[in-house]
Amino acid sequence: MKNIKDYNLEELKKEFQELGEKPYRAEQVFMWLYREKVKDFDEMTNISKELRQKLQDNYSMCNFKIAKKLVSKDGTKKYLFDVLDGNMIETVLMEYHHGKTLCVSSQIGCKMGCKFCASTGIPFVRNLTSGEIVEQILAVEQEENTKISNVVFMGIGEPFDNFDNVINAIGILNNPKGLNIGARHISISTSGIVPKIYELADKKIQCTLSISLHATNDKKRSEMMPVNNAYPIEELMKACNYYIEKTNKRISFEYALAKDNNDNLEDAKELVKLLHGMLAHVNLIPINKIENGKFVKSTDKNIIRFRDYLNDHGIVATIRRELGSDIEAACGQLRRKTIEEKR
Repeated sequence: MKNIKDYNLEELKKEFQELGEKPYRAEQVFMWLYREKVKDFDEMTNISKELRQKLQDNYSMCNFKIAKKLVSKDGTKKYLFDVLDGNMIETVLMEYHHGKTLCVSSQIGCKMGCKFCASTGIPFVRNLTSGEIVEQILAVEQEENTKISNVVFMGIGEPFDNFDNVINAIGILNNPKGLNIGARHISISTSGIVPKIYELADKKIQCTLSISLHATNDKKRSEMMPVNNAYPIEELMKACNYYIEKTNKRISFEYALAKDNNDNLEDAKELVKLLHGMLAHVNLIPINKIENGKFVKSTDKNIIRFRDYLNDHGIVATIRRELGSDIEAACGQLRRKTIEEKR
């Protein structure tokens, strides 16, 4: 059965025309789904019983079940969702001074194989549909009785490996008749799928682009991120410059600092050279240690020295606040642990 949340508003209007219904009925249903956040078609009280029955017969609501919920001492909440087919994904709610940010997954598993990520080693299953991506926001808002103000595509999966569904989900999130989350409050993170960076640039969507960089030369980056073998740094930076030129938007470069690997002063100097003259911000991430992982967190002293060097040489850099370390908040940790417990 089709998931009604997979459709953006224009697509839903076409669906309704095929059902013999007026387009404005699609708008009504759309608002019930995203403004009222109903969980059943029968809750749509201004819709006729006949239409509600048509919806019941043709569409599912895709209401995720919470398989596990962990709450950190810092207020971060991590959800393990049952996506209704026997698979599970993770979603993380974080509190900041500017509002509540939800980190969503875009795939069940990941193909990228980044050596510092807990998703590595757990088989890729499939892409999430647009509706399954959107349902993460709805499920958390319903559970917490709150409003999500920012969405980041930094959970399990490579968003650009599921590009069409992610872009469609952003359209649903952004719609004023729906969840009405502004594009500037939505961030997409990619490990560096170069062709999709060009494609996103041409779409001129006003969301924020984050690039997982993590190293400044191909040898070191390929050791951390196999995707670099397909799209080396020179190609990646050309795509980034194209994106900035087309959108006039700053790119956020994610840089996970691993002890005795990419956290020394020479790495900082190389990063300044690489990003010189670009509209860029560097988000320094104290790396999470994962079980059997090769990389461990840099020292606080090195992290601060690295940040200060970048700032002193014209590159705006900040250190990401560590949240949820006591609840396995690193991407994929909870799902990985749960799968291993079932084996």
